[in-house]
Amino acid sequence: MARKKEGKRIRAARAKVQAEKFYSLEEACQVVASTASAKFDETVEVAVRLGVDPKKADQNVRGSISLPHGLGKSVRVLVFAKGEKAKEATDAGADFVGGDDLVEKIKGGFFDFDSVVATPDMMAQVGKVGKLLGPRGLMPSPKIGTVTFDVGETVKSVKSGRAEYRVDKAGIVHASIGKASFGGSKIYENAQALFQAINRAKPSTSKGVYLQSASMALTMGPGVAVDVAALRT
Repeated sequence: MARKKEGKRIRAARAKVQAEKFYSLEEACQVVASTASAKFDETVEVAVRLGVDPKKADQNVRGSISLPHGLGKSVRVLVFAKGEKAKEATDAGADFVGGDDLVEKIKGGFFDFDSVVATPDMMAQVGKVGKLLGPRGLMPSPKIGTVTFDVGETVKSVKSGRAEYRVDKAGIVHASIGKASFGGSKIYENAQALFQAINRAKPSTSKGVYLQSASMALTMGPGVAVDVAALRT
């Protein structure tokens, strides 16, 4: 019975989306918010196909953006730092702070965190677990501002709700921009911030159409196609 009821919820959500239609970003956000059907607060996910070649280092689009309304979730931050910078990270609210001790914990299978920040002088230690952090999208990078001596402000920014985005091997950027409970207007403002950041990150060597297509969906909801023509600025 439970499975049948879930099917009805999903069908009801799909009925709210016109399969062949490309929605304006504002409309898409309103429709996505209306498709909430799960018993938990679903995450809003965005996928954007870019006209780049991720195999080329200068077209590996990656960055982060502080969202106007945050992510709607608690972000656990791990920081590689020592001395005064370790204290600064702790005072800013970092969940885990350390050096070689964290390296050993990660090697042992510890991944109870969502983001990693490191001071430049700690990158040698971070490199020891790079092969473990990288595939999970957790490797700190200067491109997204997570390799920095300004650890206090960075930790505060990450914990307040900063979306990280990076292009995958297929040329698609995936990012979370909030929760269904935000409602259409707040989702729209967060989505605007993300697309503006992606546009700013356009590589100078990218040829042809940069923003090719985009879609949005809740965790358990149907995809909503976005008309990206108006977003190519």
